[in-house]
Amino acid sequence: MSAHNDEKPHLPPPSLWPIGFAVGIACVLVGLVVSWPAVAVGAVITVVFAFLWIRDVTVGVRAPAPDVVPEARATDGFAAPIVSGEAALAPADEAPAYPRSKFLEGATLGLGGVIGGLVTVPVLGFAVLPSFTNQKKQNVELGKLSNFPEGKFVIATYMEDPSIGEVSRRTMYIRNNGQRDGQPSLTVLYSRCVHLGCPVQPNGPVFDDDKVDGARNGDVKVELTPSQPAGFGCPCHGGQYDTEGNRTAGPPVRALDRAEYSIKNGSVWLGPFYSVSHVEGQGAQARIRKYGKAVPGVHVDGIESWLYPIPVPGS
Repeated sequence: MSAHNDEKPHLPPPSLWPIGFAVGIACVLVGLVVSWPAVAVGAVITVVFAFLWIRDVTVGVRAPAPDVVPEARATDGFAAPIVSGEAALAPADEAPAYPRSKFLEGATLGLGGVIGGLVTVPVLGFAVLPSFTNQKKQNVELGKLSNFPEGKFVIATYMEDPSIGEVSRRTMYIRNNGQRDGQPSLTVLYSRCVHLGCPVQPNGPVFDDDKVDGARNGDVKVELTPSQPAGFGCPCHGGQYDTEGNRTAGPPVRALDRAEYSIKNGSVWLGPFYSVSHVEGQGAQARIRKYGKAVPGVHVDGIESWLYPIPVPGS
C-alpha cells in the first residue's frame, strides 16, 4: 500500500494571529470615533497580523515539495525490471499546487469580510457621523466688560443658536477677576452639572431687580443678572461646587466645565467649552489644565479616564 493513503488533511496550526487581526479591526473602528492616530495604529496592527495569519495558513503550500523516492516492488521474489527509454521518464500525476479546498476557504473568508464591511460601515456612519458633522463652535457676544463688576459674579443667559430656539439656551456664571499681566481675567463657569447634566444653581442671593440687557444675538438679547454666590449646587442629586467650580461634595466626577473667552472692542465674547479636572488657586491666579469637552459623568484625567475611551459628543 502507498504511504499516501495514511496522509491526513492539512489543517492550519492553532494561531493567535486572527485575534490580533480582530484587535486591529476594532482599533480602526474605535479610531473613527476617537482620533485619526488611533485609526493609523489600528491599520498597522491589522496589516501586520493579516500578513502573519496568511503566512501561517499558506505554509503548507509554499513549502518545497519533498524528494520523491521511486517505489520498488518485488514480483515473486524477483526485482522489478528496469525500463529504459521514454517510458521510464514519464512523470507521475502531481497533486495540485494549491488545493481547491484552500481556494474555497480563502474565497469564503474574503467574501464574508466584504459583506461584513458593506453592512457595518454604513451603519457605523449613520450612527456616529451625525455627532461630528454640522457642529458650530460657540462664538457669542455677551456685552460690555463694564457690565461685569470686578470681584462680582454675573449670571449670563443667552441662546447659543437662536434659530433653534430655547433648546439652545445657556447659562454661564462669570466673575471679573481684574487684571492679570495687563489683560482682563474672567472666571467663566458653565451651569451644567458634570454629574448628569442638571442645571447648577448659585448658593447665594440673585439680584433680579438689577438685571440688565447685554448684547444681542440675532433677535435674542443676552440677560445679565448680578449674583453673590458662596458656591454652586445641583438641586437634582446634591452635587456641590466652590466658586472656582471645584467639586466639594456629592457625586460629580470633576470640576465644572468652562468656556474660553476674549475681549473685543470692550465686549466679552465666549468661545468653545472645555472640561476641567481641578482648579488650583483662585481668581486671576488660578491654574487650569484644559481638556476636550467631555459629557457629564466622565473623568478627564487619571486612570478612570481610560474607562471612557469614546466620549459621546454633547452640549
